[in-house]
Amino acid sequence: MAGLRVDFGLFLEPLGFIKVLEWIFSIFAFATCGGFQGETTLLVSCKGVVNKTVTAAFAYPFRLNTVVFSAPDPKRCGGTWTDVYLVGNFSSSVQFFVTLAVLVFLYCIAALVVYIGYKHVYQQNSKFPLTDLAITVVIAFLWLVSTFAWAKALADIKMSTGASIIPGIESCKAPGTTCRFASVTSMGTLNVSVVSMPSTIWGTLCFLLCLFMLNVAF
Repeated sequence: MAGLRVDFGLFLEPLGFIKVLEWIFSIFAFATCGGFQGETTLLVSCKGVVNKTVTAAFAYPFRLNTVVFSAPDPKRCGGTWTDVYLVGNFSSSVQFFVTLAVLVFLYCIAALVVYIGYKHVYQQNSKFPLTDLAITVVIAFLWLVSTFAWAKALADIKMSTGASIIPGIESCKAPGTTCRFASVTSMGTLNVSVVSMPSTIWGTLCFLLCLFMLNVAF
């Protein structure tokens, strides 16, 4: 019978345990990226202003080219300070990464519902495990691609919000104006998202492939 039969036994097996891990890490992926907020700070000295803090706040989806620094003072350094924007639009890479994480999250929920309520159906039909494995392979590939793209974008974001931006700011080149880099928000959580996701997915994939090969062999 194909009716609902609640059974948590599969959580004690590698298949269910791995899905729980995938579910947790998918939450971590879109939470760390989607909830990130940062700020770049400069110290500006110009006409009538000494070491004035100017900031540019940025966040997901990292359209930095729309982020402008605050002005040093209402007079804008005697008229020499023009709007200064950060450089780069990295929304496509991070949105691909986050969207895939959300899809993995939804897939894992659906899979866990099947494992809990329809374990007997899942195990009786050989097509379900094969389909499950195929989906996992596709997810692993897409997540690896998205992680590489996001890792490259993250490196560029660090460049676009770090000390290297000062030589490109025309307002800082005005006579009597000096700019010093002060700080930028730590991106440690974003670094972890880049490192943990592919290792988790590929570890899961290799484990499932080993299980499948053992089942075929025996």
